[in-house]
Amino acid sequence: MGEQLFKVLGPGRVSVTGGTGKWVPGRWRAVRGPLVACKHGLHLCRTQDLVRWLGPEIWRAEAEGDRIDETDKIVVRRARITTRVEWNERTARLFAAACAEDVLNLISEPRRAVCAEAIEVARRFANGEATDAERSAARSAARLGAQSAARSAAESAARSAAESAARAVAWSAAWSAAWSAAWSAAWSAAESAAWSAARSAARSAARSAAWSAAESAQTKRLFEMLGLAE
Repeated sequence: MGEQLFKVLGPGRVSVTGGTGKWVPGRWRAVRGPLVACKHGLHLCRTQDLVRWLGPEIWRAEAEGDRIDETDKIVVRRARITTRVEWNERTARLFAAACAEDVLNLISEPRRAVCAEAIEVARRFANGEATDAERSAARSAARLGAQSAARSAAESAARSAAESAARAVAWSAAWSAAWSAAWSAAWSAAESAAWSAARSAARSAARSAAWSAAESAQTKRLFEMLGLAE
């Protein structure tokens, strides 16, 4: 399979992470002048970028003409969206729960048990099974967890990932909780690996490797959930 490209948009196919206008499936958009990342051009995601740019709507995209490849995006001269990916409130909440669950082992008790329960409620809510009382309890657990001081940065990030899943039961923007959980899970994995290294250079290498591994695992999970081939 060739390179896959995606465009993340707001509700109703409007630009959400920069730019203006409404995208129409099948209709090409184009820009003139020099392409400049984050300033001028049409911005798209590659497979490895998508987990960093989660939003309300995800569309498959195609590009033509000039192109600039950046670390977390590409900028192109012409682009269009084609078909919408099955990313919605349910899949976003389930993705947030899965990312948060990955780093539960970095959270100390008794907060670990509280976060685990909040994650389970988020998962059940996504499937239409959680009661209003369970949702309220999960929201409270998320707030209390956020107020607790962490003993380490890794634990703090891990708890943030778990709290994001818990807050997903309350947020209408479940994709935001999913993005927050994924980012926090990757960061906590990186910090945990860094602290296990003794020297500064080793810590930097360990953090970079752990971050990349976490992002790769999250990307694989995301594509499996969305029924996409990497």
